Amino acid sequence: MIDEVTILAVDDVDLNLEMLDVMLSDLGCSLLKACNGRQALDALALNPATDIILLDLEMPVMDGFEVLQVLKSSEEYREIPVIVVTADRNEVIRTLALGANDFLAKPYDPQELRLRVMNHVRSKKLNDLARDMNAVLEAEVVRKTAALRQALDLSREAEYEITLRLGKAAEFRDLETGMHTRRISELSLLLASLAALPAEECEELHHCAALHDVGKVGIPDRILLKPGKLEEMEFTIIKQHTVIGGKILSEADRFPCLRAGQIVALQHHEKWDGSGYPAGLKGAAIHIYARIVMIVDVFDALTSERPYKKVFSIDKALGIMREGRGTFFDPDLLDLFLANIEQFQQLKEELSDPQQGHDPATEALELVLLQR
Repeated sequence: MIDEVTILAVDDVDLNLEMLDVMLSDLGCSLLKACNGRQALDALALNPATDIILLDLEMPVMDGFEVLQVLKSSEEYREIPVIVVTADRNEVIRTLALGANDFLAKPYDPQELRLRVMNHVRSKKLNDLARDMNAVLEAEVVRKTAALRQALDLSREAEYEITLRLGKAAEFRDLETGMHTRRISELSLLLASLAALPAEECEELHHCAALHDVGKVGIPDRILLKPGKLEEMEFTIIKQHTVIGGKILSEADRFPCLRAGQIVALQHHEKWDGSGYPAGLKGAAIHIYARIVMIVDVFDALTSERPYKKVFSIDKALGIMREGRGTFFDPDLLDLFLANIEQFQQLKEELSDPQQGHDPATEALELVLLQR
């Protein structure tokens, strides 16, 4: 026995409705009655969970054929099974073509009526259950997908945060401020965007560029902080910061940002003509991330104060960079950089180093560091 079954009987003859009521009474069903098609649709509007419809064809106001057309074209009612009750077998084909699920010829056998009704009701209930389960599953998939997306976003944010802090770690070995790392990230993002890199790659470079000098943590202070020109052996040692950075960020294939950071750390001193280090890569063999970082890193270095140099004017800095076109720098990227130099200057000014006060203790500490 199926609980909570609602049947709608539609017939313009009251006696037929009473007979259906008697024949179906032992099923424990709730029987709704309508005398024409209009009343049937009104009853459905009030009882949209109706499980099956017993439909006569010849009725006033709206006949069974019109009702069938309305039901089977309705998103809300089309899944309700309809058994056509008719004395004219010639009408069967027409009603089936309109979407009727079954038919009963008058006069009908009570047992056959009950069996046909309950078979269709069972199918309807199973379909409803499947639909409800699908809705629940779809909602659960949406919830799980949202949770997974949130977890991935959190994981990505954590990776970016680790990347930024690794980049800052290198600054504690140098006299550069934290704004240098921030500037390299933002300037790299700007050049990557101008170069029309995909948005995902722009975002990846934006974060991994902070790792370009992470290998400096392995360079002795006496070399890293030395004012003036380095001796040949000292320069050989400081060039190892690219290799050290690559080792620090190695075996990180599961983490796209760290993997990209390894590329930048290893290659940001490679030169377009192949005379760079550590691998002597040439031209397009140098990853575009590294080519971008090299341009903005040199720009920032030339226009910023360092232990070994004073600030260069913008004209002098750009003159030096133009001389490196096609030797140091990717010529196309450099041309793009120079064509938009105002944007890079403005961004650098917005991220300028904070002005330091004349703190004697700080100046003394800096002097000690510079003398090491």
